Amino acid sequence: MSCTTNQFVSDPFSTNLVPLSPISFLEHAAKSYGDKVSIIYGDNVRFCWRQIHERCLKLASALVKLGISHNDTVAALAPNIPELYELHFGVPMAGAVLSALNTQLDSTTLAQLLEQLEPCKIMFVDYQLIDSALKASEIMSQRKCKPPLIVLIQEYDHEPSFLGTDIPHGTLNYNEILAMGQKDFEALKPSNECKPISVNYTSGSTGILPKGVVYSHRGTYLNSLANIARFEMKQMPVFLWTVDMFRCNGWCFVWAISALGGINVCIRSVSAKGIYDAIYLHRVTHFCGAPTLLDMIADAPPSDHRPLPHRVSVTVAGVLPPFHVLNKVSQLGFDVNIGYGMTETLGPFTVRPWRANSDSEHTKLNFDVSDVVEVRDPESNESTPHDGKTIGEIVLKGDGLMLGYLKNPHATEKALRGGCYRTGDLGVREINGSITLKDRAMDIIFCKVEVVSTLEVEAVLLNHPKVLKVAVVGRSDECSVESPCAIVKLRNGCSATAEEIIKFCEDHLATHMVPRSVIFGDLPVNSTGKIQKFRIREKINGNEWSDSMN
Repeated sequence: MSCTTNQFVSDPFSTNLVPLSPISFLEHAAKSYGDKVSIIYGDNVRFCWRQIHERCLKLASALVKLGISHNDTVAALAPNIPELYELHFGVPMAGAVLSALNTQLDSTTLAQLLEQLEPCKIMFVDYQLIDSALKASEIMSQRKCKPPLIVLIQEYDHEPSFLGTDIPHGTLNYNEILAMGQKDFEALKPSNECKPISVNYTSGSTGILPKGVVYSHRGTYLNSLANIARFEMKQMPVFLWTVDMFRCNGWCFVWAISALGGINVCIRSVSAKGIYDAIYLHRVTHFCGAPTLLDMIADAPPSDHRPLPHRVSVTVAGVLPPFHVLNKVSQLGFDVNIGYGMTETLGPFTVRPWRANSDSEHTKLNFDVSDVVEVRDPESNESTPHDGKTIGEIVLKGDGLMLGYLKNPHATEKALRGGCYRTGDLGVREINGSITLKDRAMDIIFCKVEVVSTLEVEAVLLNHPKVLKVAVVGRSDECSVESPCAIVKLRNGCSATAEEIIKFCEDHLATHMVPRSVIFGDLPVNSTGKIQKFRIREKINGNEWSDSMN
């Protein structure tokens, strides 16, 4: 028989359509896993899911009493501590929008972002970062902008007198905020699932002020569930917080872990010893972050090691370390996964396991069932052929994408033109349908009739035993013809010549991909540790750096 919606209910939307929001995961966790451990922090701090739910309700209640209302922004400047985790629930439960800010920002940039977030009425600040926050407030006042009310987050086992900074009189602290709230508060759920839940900032790696990326309740809800599938998580996982919560709301794991009633192991700083200790003591099952995690584990002295109770999943996103590092980490008992994504995709949009039998696996993209990943001609917007040769722009479409850029409609329209997100990354569609990432559009080198992927050259150079870090950029000659130039940072105690580096490349790369020049020195990075290639290009093509530089 034929079926129509009206055959069953008079108003299907009131019955079947409930606005999606990840704050519902916390309610579920409190009911289903109430007495199970939710958060571990240090030696003495433990909370169960029922306690976290009550604390978040009190936090939301207190924020409303302080005048926070729908669409107001609450900022946070803190490392991966329990309070920042609670803010990811408490702020949206008050109907507001959370912006967790990069803890490495200088005061001037911090002030600029807070001005962009206006109205930002409150900022929660960790005691170790209070100096930067106060300086940013002073800068805002000098610009005739009203700075947010600062709420101090103190360490659990430290008295206020521990703080070395002169805190303004009357400054509230986190515990005082909680004491103001009511645990029977009814969370303010969104009437529209497409309402903003958070604002996360890009790294600013292109040389401009970081852009505010707006996430929705719907997008974060669905992306959290997608993470459970992508990362093959089972009920009650143990998640070690090595990825910053200010990065895409911790890749949305702040909410995903609550959906499964898991354990959050919070840490202030990341080290190989800390990772091994946490795995040994708490039976950690998953952790994520930048590829430097793998270098950290591979280079750890034997004294830092602890026996692993089981194989542990580690997922990284970014420029991977060389094969021997990946292989060693795998042999030590870690299952390495490779993510591809960006702030605009709420973290990794695709994830695939690393395989030791393929050197090119790190440039392949995987697919989620509900997402679309394509390679299109940037001019015609038509899909490129499956020939492994034709380069196009990688475009994405799916539930796990941003709403847009904060107060920047022009950038939003440009990024989402054609009905999908334009990544700015270039790739090719292989004959078997898979996609191989080639380079960033702004970084790829056009060397006469040849195209050079800087990622491929860098991957080869990172396998040189003396090379610690490297960046490859295009260097223009007097005829404006580009050729590859490698900027190399050597490992401690090592020395090498440009000729040695070039010879290594000649042995492993096609002729047109071999760097014509080599510069030794430090690589400029931004606050998130990303290499700033635009600065390198400016210096090289402005003749600020020479081949003899060391």
